[in-house]
Amino acid sequence: MHKLVKIAAIIISILSVIFLGLLMANSDAEDNSWVAPLIYISYFILAACIAVVLIFVLKNLFSNKENLKRTLISVGLFLGVVLISYILADSSEVTANGEVFSSSTSKWVSTGLNMFYILGLAAIGAMVWTGFNKLIKK
Repeated sequence: MHKLVKIAAIIISILSVIFLGLLMANSDAEDNSWVAPLIYISYFILAACIAVVLIFVLKNLFSNKENLKRTLISVGLFLGVVLISYILADSSEVTANGEVFSSSTSKWVSTGLNMFYILGLAAIGAMVWTGFNKLIKK
């Protein structure tokens, strides 16, 4: 499997260098209609890379029960923060630049801000707690 992935990476790298060279050799004045298919190829390669990463991550995750348990706890805590942020979010309509944003849009933006604040406070609290514990242990 490792050899197959390595060979695929080499082939994709060579093709990328060739297409980059073709792209750079072509001037702006000429017809660049072949650029759009290259963009779609890059989207496909990105999706393939994400799929391979997800497959290996999930394979590793399900092979170790302790990692699975820790991951599910972390995901559950994150979803808890999302739920708390959504409950505390304001859902009033907002007018900005002459455009009226719906209450749903306002609620989700407020949810994102609340999540940022909660997670930021948690990170600062973790740093303070770690520093405090280091001072006590010395």
